[in-house]
Order: sequence, then C-alpha cells, then structure tokens
Amino acid sequence: MLNVARAATAAPTPDFAAIKIRQQAAWSSGDYAIVGTTLQIVGEQLCETLDLHSGSRVLDVAAGNGNVSLAAARRWCEVTSTDYVPALLERGRVRAAAEGLDITFQEADVEALPFADESFDAVVSTFGVMFAPNHEKSAEEMLRVVRRGGKIGLANWTPEGLIGQLFKTIGKYVPPAAGVQPPPLWGTTAHLESLFGDEVEVKAQRRMFVFRYRSPAHCLEIFRTFYGPVLKAFEASSPMARAALEVDLLALFNRFNTATDGTLAAPGEYLEAVVTRR
Repeated sequence: MLNVARAATAAPTPDFAAIKIRQQAAWSSGDYAIVGTTLQIVGEQLCETLDLHSGSRVLDVAAGNGNVSLAAARRWCEVTSTDYVPALLERGRVRAAAEGLDITFQEADVEALPFADESFDAVVSTFGVMFAPNHEKSAEEMLRVVRRGGKIGLANWTPEGLIGQLFKTIGKYVPPAAGVQPPPLWGTTAHLESLFGDEVEVKAQRRMFVFRYRSPAHCLEIFRTFYGPVLKAFEASSPMARAALEVDLLALFNRFNTATDGTLAAPGEYLEAVVTRR
C-alpha cells in the first residue's frame, strides 16, 4: 500500500518534447533580439571572467542573437553559435557579418548537442540554457562536449532578481508545465553544484545588469511586444487577467527602478558562474 501511495503522489513526468515545442513557439514570437542586444555587456564580462584566449574553441549554447558568440569572436576564438530557434541564429549571423566576425552558426538543441565528446575548450551561455526544460540533460550535454580542464561559463537570472520575479509574476497567470524545474534555479550555486556533480569545480558570483528604458511603461511595452514568454502570457490570458498582469508587471518594474527622473534604471541580478571540468 505504501508503494501505491507513493506512486499516486509522485510528481508527474514532464513531456519534455511537447514542452520544448511550446517553448520554441514562445521564443520565436515577438523579437527577442530587441531585448537581447541590450544585454551585450553581460557576454563581454563573461568572456573576461573566463579569460578566453585566441584560438580557443568556444561553443555558445541557447545563444539567442549571439551576445557571447560575438564577444568570444572579438577575442579571436573559434566560435560555434547554436540555438534551436533559427530566427535568432539569423539575427546573430547578421550581427557577425556587420562586424566581419568569423562565427559558425548551427541549429542545435542544448539537450542533444551534435558534437563529439570534449570538442570544445569552453562552453558558454547567457540567459539561455537556463530556459531548457530538462536541467539535468542540459548540464550533462555541456559537460560532455567540453574538454577536461575546460570551462563552462554561465550567466543566469537569480530567483530574487528582476527577471526571476518577472517569471514568478507571469507564472500566476500562466502556470508552468507540471514537473519542470523553474529556470531561475540555474541562478543559484547550489543548483549548479547539484546538476554538474563531483566532476567539476564551481565558482560563482552575483552581478547586476541594469535594464534601462525610457520609463517603466516603456519597459512593459517592450517586454510585452518582443519578449516571447511575456507576449505569450498576455496572449493566453483573458481580458480581465491581461489587465491585472499589466498592473502587476508595471508594479514590478517600478519596485526595482532606481531612477528618479521618470526613466527606468532597474538592476537585474544574475549569477555569473564558471564551472571547470576536472
């Protein structure tokens, strides 16, 4: 009877394939690059923290429009930029061409990377891999393709920070898929240590990225129009719920805003982590 009771109360097994299809639709909607390009400084900082040297083989997973890819290429690394949303890869490709940077762009899923074991000196991701539904598989794949002694560099929003709280807010209106771990868990050292296990050394520090917009209302407009998860949350809600979600998000942006001149300057906390494979 005890086993039956346990089975009845066990967490449901997520349908990762179906979840991923919905995620792809979300990140393909709007235009993430409008928000993504503002985060470029995070990619530059991550490359400096990793101390990337010219000639290093670097893989950017869940690369979006290529912030870390471009930063690594500027340091003369051999960069492969991957994402499972082709439109975002195209945005990165256009940016690289404009700067004359040599980057290989390839459609790929971080949970099933099409690369041989130990193919790269470094694997990087800024605010990307944290949104893959299967945390364990994503960590396993990144660890598999990085060489021994190589590094995995990550920038992930923390649960307490602005974006972590944004996802908590929209989760009240559009509940996340059952059994899937929240993305901001990647913004905690304990979760990273649990995911990567004893084969690595994890060094992490909390940093701030300041979101800067014309006003809190302008920030809401940009996220509602271009940031896929927020756009989809509004689309999936009833008119009454949409109005309430708008009020909640505007209150959130105001709560984090430090500007006193009517504009928005809202610090968003993230965890910068370097995971070194032994």
